[in-house]
Amino acid sequence: MNLTRKIIIYMIIGAVIGIALNVTNLKSVGFIDDYVINGLFYIVGQLFILSLKMMVVPLVFVSLFCGTTALREPAMLGSLGGRTLAFYLFTTATAITIALTLAITFGVGSGAEIPTDVNYVAAEGRSFTEVILSILDNPVQAMADGNMLAIIIFAILLGYSAGKAGDAGQKVISFFKDFNEVIMKLVMVIMEFAPIAVLAILAKVFAELGFDAVLALGGYFFTVLIVLFVHALVVYPTLLKVLSGLSPRIFFSKMRSTLSFAFGTSSSNATIPVTYKTVTERLGVENSVASFSVPFGATINMDGTSIMQGVATVFIANAYGLDLTGGQLVTVVLMATMASIGTAGVPSAGLVMLQGVLLQVGLPIEGIGIILGVDRLLDMTRTAVNVTGDATVTCIVAKSIGKFDEDVYNDPNAGEEMLE
Repeated sequence: MNLTRKIIIYMIIGAVIGIALNVTNLKSVGFIDDYVINGLFYIVGQLFILSLKMMVVPLVFVSLFCGTTALREPAMLGSLGGRTLAFYLFTTATAITIALTLAITFGVGSGAEIPTDVNYVAAEGRSFTEVILSILDNPVQAMADGNMLAIIIFAILLGYSAGKAGDAGQKVISFFKDFNEVIMKLVMVIMEFAPIAVLAILAKVFAELGFDAVLALGGYFFTVLIVLFVHALVVYPTLLKVLSGLSPRIFFSKMRSTLSFAFGTSSSNATIPVTYKTVTERLGVENSVASFSVPFGATINMDGTSIMQGVATVFIANAYGLDLTGGQLVTVVLMATMASIGTAGVPSAGLVMLQGVLLQVGLPIEGIGIILGVDRLLDMTRTAVNVTGDATVTCIVAKSIGKFDEDVYNDPNAGEEMLE
């Protein structure tokens, strides 16, 4: 049984176990709650996610260094960065525009009863200026803090310098190429435990969430879900077909294990190693593009989060009986699009971004407390959408600059060893 099938089967088993614990009310039993749900399930899931996050910094740094050395001309690097950023911002703006349009059409939140005990403590995010200045942070400190933008910039500069340093640079490049192979092997060793970890994560989520929270916020929950599916299954495939001529069917068939993994972990950063291997080995993107586009996308591409923001803004406005003007709606689109860069590296980025949007248009941030109950489950889905966007843009950009192997893309057996 390959990895994709294992992950899907274990996801279903985990969901069934979690629902059973919730429906039978076993989650309220002290032993079950302390030692199974918040003990075994939590520890297994977190250890796996932490092991992947452990790999993110060395993987991104080394692979991006190697990729940069393969781009000998500065003009090629500038073209790659500019196109990648433009595509990510475009898909984010499209995502939130669709979200606002459907949320307003459905009248999501109208007639909702606001709980009187809603509490939400606003988290403090970094300003756009602070994020821009942080891209030239101390590289050692950036690696310790997981500051992806700073790591990306340092890897690019070091790789470019190594390519210009003659024999000394070639020795460094040779070392990092070997190091990159070792890291890829370690990633595959860790991935062998993915099915069990996904089972544990989903069992915990469904045991704690159940269906009560979903039913109470049905309009909001299903509106976000619909927009996420529209963006993933209509917008991305259309862009892929129109801009690159590639088959969306082949794309999604090869992305199944990555999307299942993203859903289970609900972390774009933790999914970077898997996304990277998929786009290079299964989809035919050259390392020089994937090593930049994938971690860059995981850092700034927040289409799924933007969709949540759009629907949540309309939901909270309607729930409080407040009307949004055309100017406010335009502000929401601009805020969410630019904030996709400005919130890089901030924990709970979606909620930090949302509170900034609400404050900008004059809505109470306490409204965020209403939607927290179902945010965990929606977070898993929007992470899968974000990862889909990362891979789609990576393929489009690679094809546009001639760094793409279409034979690998069309070969159903390409990269199958990573699924074993």
